[in-house]
Amino acid sequence: MMKTIRWGIIGCGKVTEVKSGPGLQKAEGSALVAVMRRDGEKARDYAERHGVPRWYDDADRLINDPEVDAIYVATPPSTHAEYAIRVAEAGKPVYVEKPMARDAGECRRMIAACRKAGVPLFVAYYRRALPRFLKIKELLRAGAIGIPRFVTITQYYAPGEYDPANLPWRVVPEIAGAGIFLDLASHTLDILDFLLGPVAEAKGMANNQAGLYPAEDCVAASLAFESGALGTGIWCFTAYNEDAVDANEIVGSRGKLRFSTFGAEPIELATADGVSLHPALTPPHIQQPLIQTIVNDLNNLGSCPSTGETAIRTTEVMDAILQDWRDK
Repeated sequence: MMKTIRWGIIGCGKVTEVKSGPGLQKAEGSALVAVMRRDGEKARDYAERHGVPRWYDDADRLINDPEVDAIYVATPPSTHAEYAIRVAEAGKPVYVEKPMARDAGECRRMIAACRKAGVPLFVAYYRRALPRFLKIKELLRAGAIGIPRFVTITQYYAPGEYDPANLPWRVVPEIAGAGIFLDLASHTLDILDFLLGPVAEAKGMANNQAGLYPAEDCVAASLAFESGALGTGIWCFTAYNEDAVDANEIVGSRGKLRFSTFGAEPIELATADGVSLHPALTPPHIQQPLIQTIVNDLNNLGSCPSTGETAIRTTEVMDAILQDWRDK
């Protein structure tokens, strides 16, 4: 029989409103029983709106709540390592938001703490469990494009409005670890690890072109996968465009696949036989399929595809891409 995993959330902010919080409530064998936020009024409001029995304004009280079995850390990256280690030391499984941490050094500390405590560490690279990307993996395994030769990644967006005196944490390196690149590119780099296997070598260049905030705003990268496939990527967050551009293309020896990381349009497969479209549904609570794999894993009924061991690879790739920029 499946044991119900009783969850607590540290950091019940925006990402937990639709993407993850309801998923913790709706997954089979899962219940959200407590939330925490430093602003107690906001924690109380969240608990009342979502029907969560208890709320806290102190992380240690939630961590040590005997009726909380596992904890989801949904704070900005600057506190992922701190909270994950405290949860592990309390002997409870950890589910942490992506990116896993600000850099690979913090990731290693998290993995070591969980290993020492004998508890699992999961990371919210939820695309690994979405039907859209499972379909792409299925097509690759079936040889739909032959042997993957290379992948191209193109993501660029128009700049937003920024108040220098009140910048969002995603563009403050001390909090985010870098800029928007770390937040958004991590999804693409992680899903390519899932689809094509680990990256053996990564190099990159970055700069700040628009001067809207201290973090990088344009990044170019080259990748070499262990499989032999190569890759290139460009991410720019201050470029002119009418609509955001989010395009990935995996080209193989007999065809190619086109898909976006964040969109919901059909996957496009092109071969000598023509072009076919493969739709894939996106669930209303996008983290719920991955949460289900975590609950199953904790019940010894399956395994989660996104762990500390897989997620640190993505952080190491991003560290390599940003190394020269950070060293300036």
